[in-house]
Amino acid sequence: MGKKLLAIGIAIVGIAVSACAGKMTPGAAGTSGATYLLPAVDGDLQMIAVLPKDTIGEELPTEGLGQIKDENWEALLGGFTQQKYSEQMAFPPGTKITIRNLSKSIPHTLDVVKVIAKPPAVFPKNPNLSVKAHGHGRLGVGYASGIIKPGKSVTVLLATKGIYEIGCAFHYGEGMHDVLVVGKFARHGLQATPPPSTKPTTSPTSRSSYEP
Repeated sequence: MGKKLLAIGIAIVGIAVSACAGKMTPGAAGTSGATYLLPAVDGDLQMIAVLPKDTIGEELPTEGLGQIKDENWEALLGGFTQQKYSEQMAFPPGTKITIRNLSKSIPHTLDVVKVIAKPPAVFPKNPNLSVKAHGHGRLGVGYASGIIKPGKSVTVLLATKGIYEIGCAFHYGEGMHDVLVVGKFARHGLQATPPPSTKPTTSPTSRSSYEP
């Protein structure tokens, strides 16, 4: 009897620990777009396997998002995603999105480099991007998010349809530029493969450690 009670007690403790650790959101198993939470780094940031709806995550390609040579845009895209890894992003007009800095230590921005009519996406070599906020929270020519600190976020309204070349004012030259399509029937592009891990690992592949 004592052994049975001990076993039950251990099982209850195990369930409680799993719940407190936030390993999985309720009902996430087997659902589309489920998010898997890891313990919070600080009061404002939690690491997530899939970004929430209407969110753009940004960080250096070498920090984890990788880069992709997009055949449709005939350009190398990197540093921004609405899923897990770098990709051409797409949202319908009128969407209010959250721009979240996924980095643990590096500030970033999201600036509109220019607006184009169709592919290819030709990114200028040295655009004049602002680290100060411009645009009053509405995406358009000259929009700049301002500095987004690690783990923090800002919101922006996608008020006008169009094809926007975007980039980070700090790290544009390090491959942090992408394409954001605002259109009723627009779809996001293929995702990049994650960059090789810089830390020792026992895993036989280079897949992200945040994979569910």
